[in-house]
Amino acid sequence: MREPWIIGVSGASGTPYAKAVIGALLDAGESVDLVVSRAARLTLLDETGATIRDAHWKDDVAAWLGRELGDLTYWPAGDLAAGPSSGSYPAKGMAVVPASTAACAGIAIGLSKDLLQRAAEVNLKERRRTVVVPRETPVTRSHLEHLIALLDAGAVVLPASPGFYGSGADATAQQLIDFIAGKVLDSLGVEHTLMRRWSGQIGER
Repeated sequence: MREPWIIGVSGASGTPYAKAVIGALLDAGESVDLVVSRAARLTLLDETGATIRDAHWKDDVAAWLGRELGDLTYWPAGDLAAGPSSGSYPAKGMAVVPASTAACAGIAIGLSKDLLQRAAEVNLKERRRTVVVPRETPVTRSHLEHLIALLDAGAVVLPASPGFYGSGADATAQQLIDFIAGKVLDSLGVEHTLMRRWSGQIGER
């Protein structure tokens, strides 16, 4: 039985994080279900020049990722009757990357404004692994309260705060992106080689 990881891409800046996570999951032989919010389409266009259209998603997503899709299924964000909207739909878990303040709030209060929010709520209620990657700074009190609510509901709150110890001060943008993607996959329990791990020994990282 197919059990995908659901990846939700919200409208926050940081769509390269999503691309890295999806690519690493596919490289690991995992199945992926992709949900891209309406706001995320605008962010994708602004940050990468990529366009994702529901009717042409295979070509558009392949062009964005720069690779063959493998076992990837795309669900329109407005389709609240889609598979991931139900707890009976088999899934391993979900990552929302990047997670906007609006997405975090909607998931935390159970708003289910779109499929992304609904799928995340479903994964929380089903006690599946759920990772939320906020990329907002500085943060307001209300945003912190929503993140605490997500944590209390069982989510892993994983801010997009890359570490430099694996690559140093001269780290490339891709290395910093891969660091966060690697932390997401760690939280999902999926093996990867996206980042160099700290060994505790100077010069042996």
